[in-house]
Amino acid sequence: MRKIVFGITGLTLGGAERVLVDIANELSSTFDITIFTLYGKGEFEKELSKDVKLVNMIDKSYNELSFIEKLKMSLKLLFMKKSLYKKYINNEYDTEIAFLEGPITRLFSVKSNNKVRVPKKIAWVHNDIRQVFGNGIKAKIKGKLDKKCYEQYDTIVFVANDNQEQFEEFYDIKKNKMVIPNYISSKRVIEKSEAHLGNVFSKDEANFLTVARLTNQKAIDRLIRVHSELMYDGHNHKFFVIGDGPEREKLKDLIETLNVKDSFILLGKKENPYPYIKNCDIFALLSYYEGLPMTVLEAKILEKPILITDTAAREGVVGYNKSYIAENSENGIYVGIKDCIKMLPEWNNTPNQKYTENYEIIKQIEKLVE
Repeated sequence: MRKIVFGITGLTLGGAERVLVDIANELSSTFDITIFTLYGKGEFEKELSKDVKLVNMIDKSYNELSFIEKLKMSLKLLFMKKSLYKKYINNEYDTEIAFLEGPITRLFSVKSNNKVRVPKKIAWVHNDIRQVFGNGIKAKIKGKLDKKCYEQYDTIVFVANDNQEQFEEFYDIKKNKMVIPNYISSKRVIEKSEAHLGNVFSKDEANFLTVARLTNQKAIDRLIRVHSELMYDGHNHKFFVIGDGPEREKLKDLIETLNVKDSFILLGKKENPYPYIKNCDIFALLSYYEGLPMTVLEAKILEKPILITDTAAREGVVGYNKSYIAENSENGIYVGIKDCIKMLPEWNNTPNQKYTENYEIIKQIEKLVE
């Protein structure tokens, strides 16, 4: 049986992490599957099939590390990646897949010294590569280092056509490239959405829901400002956000400053967001940039109206009759939310489009890793 290893930072609550667990579980009946993580104690670890092996480089979660431990880990990954690769990966697998941009892609780019069984190397890109590292000197250095890393891979996979185009603009790398959309188990999503929720949403106003990490990419601060303007102008609605992240305290302060704490609610991290998606009125993802967001696909499975900004996420709503793509600006979001509130009665009377499980994605991946 062919041995496959997927590498990822950790199996914490996140889009790429969720997709990887579903893919690994599906492939485990055909291949010998291992997931290698830099950090342990991820919430999704318990959802892995018993046939999927899990190897954590360290057993602590990233958030449990002290500042010094985080610094040591960063320096290790930067200056000792060859010895780390040799210790954990080298000569063990037929196919090595770096499933996320950043440290894991750099680690898995190290060449194997196995001359008899040279592993196939695959890198997976989930985002606009131009935006991932931000701007400034540090970002430019990472960009140059990562170009050398990506050149070591046999194939580079993108979750959206838009992400491939952006990558090719940023890096002039002549490698085999292909697009494989995110795979999600609709059965799992529907089953988990049936969990009891209680009285969370308002019965008198449109309830918008976002599920996202609280990072700059997701533009929650921009959303709070737009929400405040809409409320001031009399377009009443409520906005709920599931997720946690480094911007949480800053966002809480902004909510207090703009006096919208009764209408813009940070719900925190939820291991099961699906009852919330099922029971909200409109699912929204209003990021600065995206790949093919897992949460948008999940909202489609649960047949919800969807509001997104004009990012690569648009590829997730092609042909979906209850979707709205807003211009990627504060004014565009203002208009988008206002329009969606007006369109909600019409959407509620629109026949649902049943989500079709796309097993072709799994077949593509099986062919790729063989």
